[in-house]
Amino acid sequence: MVEEIMEREILPLDLPILDLDAVADELIETGRQVKVLWQYPGSLAFVAKGRDYRSEFHINASDEVTYMIRGTMRLHHRTPEGVESVAVIPAGSINWMPPNTEHSPRFPSDAFALIIERGRLEGEIDRFRWYCPECGEFIHEEEFVVDDYTKDPVSKAYARFFDSVEARTCDHCGHIMPRPDQQIS
Repeated sequence: MVEEIMEREILPLDLPILDLDAVADELIETGRQVKVLWQYPGSLAFVAKGRDYRSEFHINASDEVTYMIRGTMRLHHRTPEGVESVAVIPAGSINWMPPNTEHSPRFPSDAFALIIERGRLEGEIDRFRWYCPECGEFIHEEEFVVDDYTKDPVSKAYARFFDSVEARTCDHCGHIMPRPDQQIS
């Protein structure tokens, strides 16, 4: 199905006009985390519902543009030297991030973001990295070839990471990162 959509010619009459508030409401009603708006080789757009528990840093080879529809995002990002900082993106604001930036979009479950990036090239790998919350050392990485964003690679990366005590254990200090359902708010 995705290949058919990606290969068909886009005609001017097909240009999508989308109500982002309605898409956010749809995610609330369905309980889904992500709604892909379009997915072509040159452009991918989706609306994401916040995940309170998000802790990984995502790395992909595309620029990303984030527009906050509702709520505020704390976009954690790391420099090539490993220094972490946070950009705060309030509702109605937009952010551009360069390719290959380690980033962790953290926003509450009642917040929604529009994400626009380049579709993945064939065989291109997305990486998801976790760092120890106690000592800051790298503890684990998951890799995915994201051929179809509707498969929700973030949820798959989380499942593999949090289902493994070994993956969640820091080799440096021994801390075991708790599962999101075990964390105290």
